[in-house]
Amino acid sequence: MNKNPTWKYLLLLFIIAFGVIYATPNLFQAEPGLQVVGARTAEVDNTVMERVKTTLETAGIEVKSITLEPGKVRARLGSEDDQTRGQRILKEELGDLYPVAMADLTTTPDWLQSLGGAPMYLGLDLRGGVHFLLQVDMDAAEKKANDDYYEDIRKLLREEGLRYSGINQQADGSITIRFTDEEVRDQSYDQVSAKYPELQRLESEQDGSYILTIEVNETALAEIRGAALKKNMLALRNRIDQLGVSEPVIQQQGVDRIVVQLPGVKDPSIAKEILGKTATLQIHLVDEDNQASNVRGRVPSGSERFYFRDGTPILLQKRVLYSGENIIDASAGFSQQDGGPVVNIRLDAKGTTINADVTGDNIGNRMAVVYVESIPETVTGPDGEVKIVTKEVKEVITAPRINDQLGKSFIITGLDGSKEAQDIALLLRAGSLAAPVYIIEERTVGPSLGAENISKGFKSVAIGFMLVLVFMAIFYRVFGLVASFALVLNLVIIVGVLSLLQATLTLPGVAGLVLTVGMAVDANVLIFERIREEIADGASPQMAIHRGYDNAFSTIIDANLTTLIAALVLFNFGTGPIRGFAITLSIGIATSMVTAIFVSRVLINFIYGNRRLEKLAI
Repeated sequence: MNKNPTWKYLLLLFIIAFGVIYATPNLFQAEPGLQVVGARTAEVDNTVMERVKTTLETAGIEVKSITLEPGKVRARLGSEDDQTRGQRILKEELGDLYPVAMADLTTTPDWLQSLGGAPMYLGLDLRGGVHFLLQVDMDAAEKKANDDYYEDIRKLLREEGLRYSGINQQADGSITIRFTDEEVRDQSYDQVSAKYPELQRLESEQDGSYILTIEVNETALAEIRGAALKKNMLALRNRIDQLGVSEPVIQQQGVDRIVVQLPGVKDPSIAKEILGKTATLQIHLVDEDNQASNVRGRVPSGSERFYFRDGTPILLQKRVLYSGENIIDASAGFSQQDGGPVVNIRLDAKGTTINADVTGDNIGNRMAVVYVESIPETVTGPDGEVKIVTKEVKEVITAPRINDQLGKSFIITGLDGSKEAQDIALLLRAGSLAAPVYIIEERTVGPSLGAENISKGFKSVAIGFMLVLVFMAIFYRVFGLVASFALVLNLVIIVGVLSLLQATLTLPGVAGLVLTVGMAVDANVLIFERIREEIADGASPQMAIHRGYDNAFSTIIDANLTTLIAALVLFNFGTGPIRGFAITLSIGIATSMVTAIFVSRVLINFIYGNRRLEKLAI
């Protein structure tokens, strides 16, 4: 009656092997090391690996091991002092093209790594580091999209020869176009809708003019907001790579927020400065014909007044020739003429074509490089509501005269120093943000506090675990020992699954483990109590075991499903730490059902199934 087929023993061995293999990497202590990655256009290959190894060994730094992984080189060193010194030396040797980050590198054996075994990541509350919550300015993203549509529609109507008497952009972003002919209005919208199907129209008449109002539909606005969030996350990741931070966490939170966690970072000021900056470059032609009117304060249509850093005004054409989006690489350097700081720029194919056409047609004129930065400001509205708005600051860095046709590359001069050149190069390499972001929450966790959290967290798991084992052994004897083994295996499997998923363990996750330890044994308690009831009702020991497991099954499923539903709700509506708790709890529920129902029954059948029993040790 209570005998196991062979396949159950094989499945039990597989479950044990899975848990042990994927939980074992967490037993190996990480060692200090360095991680070298490539900037946007820099390739990391064997040559770079050999260069890193040679540079470190020449400086007298012992390299325990060095590996080439996709997109990065990792070198394991002997001490934290070597790690700090090695980072400084490699930065000087490799320059901006290869950011160098300090990293804790695993010592997991190669055979385990070949099976996909790797330790769990530790969250900031366990490892130390900084946490930022960034708000994305979606209004700015929508405004930029509306501005682009405005310029594109003006250009399209001119190219198609469709005459209009006026075109304006309203405060809500909609575009109003006046026509003197109804047929031309309809033709204009046909042309616009054919190229931009996401735009919707509203027609009206006013003072003998035929008015066409165009605006972006809600579906397209949602796509614009989603695209802005994704592009910002990508740009932030690129910036963090340039900062030299290993294993960063960048996650979407809600529809307009981004969580950035930087493990191991002790001073958040540098990261805060780079992450919060929404900066890019814009290239304009100088309005040479109207510079005199600029002095008298009159700005003609199609032009805009800008200022150099010293406050000197200059009149530029409004049209942006190309911007930071067309820059594929930027590096800081020094001018060969006067030794001053410069930024070397390389453009993509679109930017190269525009650069060549514009400079070829404007030799002798000037071209201005405008540095654009979005700065968040707190504003109190008329109703007393406090909001954060974005103020755009534009500053002309340089406006050199075009002496020859330019192409894929050019340099930016007129910078205040080498640090500014490095900062601008970093921002441009990482890519401009699609919309401004500002930091609304910041937390710093020191490594000493993280170590204390690790100690207390795992001590709580151990104490709770031992108390449960003692309780089960005393109250249920042999059955209690079987349940204790199943509980140990359950904890091993949870750690193995979290490691296989490369999950980040946080304090709430540790709380989930503690709760799982207590909940996992509930199923065995239900089964064992049902066995006791069957024996009390006069059933034989073998029949009591059989009925105990079978009759308790539906109760265990119902109890665990209700808890799983609660965990899924927490995951769906919660944020970072709450989600970590929900994930750990959900995995624990699934694994505890396997160990409590399947593993313990296989072991009980193995112990009692082939015996003639007079009584049970329960």
